[in-house]
Amino acid sequence: MKQFVTFGELMLSLGTTGNHRLVQSETFTAHYVGAEANVAVSLAHFGVEAYEVSKVPSHEIGQACINALRRYGVRTEYILRGGDRLGLLYKETGASQRPTKVIYDRTHSAIRQIAPGEIDWDAIFAGKDWFHISGSSVALGPEVVAVIAPALAAAKRAGLTVSCDCNYRRKLWSMEQAGKVLSRLLENIDVFICGRDDPHTIFGIPRDGLDGLAGRHRDQRAAELMLERFRLDSLAMTVREGISASVNGLSALLCRHGKTYFSPRYEMQMVDRVGSGDAFAAGLIFGLMSEFEPQRAVDFATAAACLKHSIPGDCNLSSREEVEQLVAGGESGRVQR
Repeated sequence: MKQFVTFGELMLSLGTTGNHRLVQSETFTAHYVGAEANVAVSLAHFGVEAYEVSKVPSHEIGQACINALRRYGVRTEYILRGGDRLGLLYKETGASQRPTKVIYDRTHSAIRQIAPGEIDWDAIFAGKDWFHISGSSVALGPEVVAVIAPALAAAKRAGLTVSCDCNYRRKLWSMEQAGKVLSRLLENIDVFICGRDDPHTIFGIPRDGLDGLAGRHRDQRAAELMLERFRLDSLAMTVREGISASVNGLSALLCRHGKTYFSPRYEMQMVDRVGSGDAFAAGLIFGLMSEFEPQRAVDFATAAACLKHSIPGDCNLSSREEVEQLVAGGESGRVQR
C-alpha cells in the first residue's frame, strides 16, 4: 500500500443549512475540514494509507477534529496537541447567480504555534511515498512557512514525490505575496496544481507571449512556461467555467514529461463546490502514485472533482470504483439497484 503524508491546518467549518444566508441562519452544520486533510480523506477512500500532520488544541474540540479524520481512515498519530484554538470558517452555499461565500476566523490558531523543530520530518517520512502541501496553509504566515520549508527539503532528501496545490485564497494574502513565497518553495516541488489564471496573476507568466493562441492551446502554453521556469516534473491545471453558482463546467490538463493531456469536460449541477479542487488533487496524486498513464491520471482526477460537486461538505467521499465508472462513461445518474 502506498503511503501519503500531508501537512496543513485543520478547522471547524460552520455552514448554513440549504441555501440560507449567514445573516438569516440560526443553526449551522459542523464539519472538520482543511484543504490538505480533504485530500487525505479522499486518498484514504481510494485505498491509500494517508497521514495528516498538523496541530490542534488539547481539548474536546481538538479531539473531535481528530476523531473526524479517523472516521474516514486517515492516520492521525503525527498530529500535535496544543495551541490556543482551532481555526474556524463560515460557509454560505450559493445558488443560481449568488456565489458561495466563505469567511475565515483563523487568527492565533494552533498551527501557527508550532515551534521550529517540533516536528521530526525525517522520522515521519521514513518509508513514505508522497508529501503534499497547499497554498492555503502557506498563506497563514512566516511561522507556518518556517515549518513547511524544512519539510519540503526533508521530503526531497527522503526521496518522496512532493506536490503542491496553489489553492490561492484572496482573503488570506495578496497575489504578490503568494507569488513571492510559492516561487521560493517550488524548487522542492515535483507536481504543481493550479487554475488557468494562476500562472499569469500569481507567477507573472506574460499573457502577451500567448498571442494567437486560444482555448486549450493557450492554457497548454501557460502550463509549459510554468514547467520550464520552475523545472517541475508535472503541472496540472483545472479549467472552470462559471455558468452560475448552480451550474459549472470543468475540465483539466496535465503537462508531464514533455507532453500535454486534456481531460473530458463535465457540466455539473452543483450541490457543494467547496473541496472540489482538493478532490482533483487527490485524484491526480492517486493516479500518478498508482503509475497510471498520464491521460488516465488526468481523466481520473477530473472525474473525482466532478463527483465531489454532488456531495455536501468539503470531502470527496467517492470510492475509486465510482470514479472509474464515471471515467468509463458513467450511468447518467440512473438509480443503481
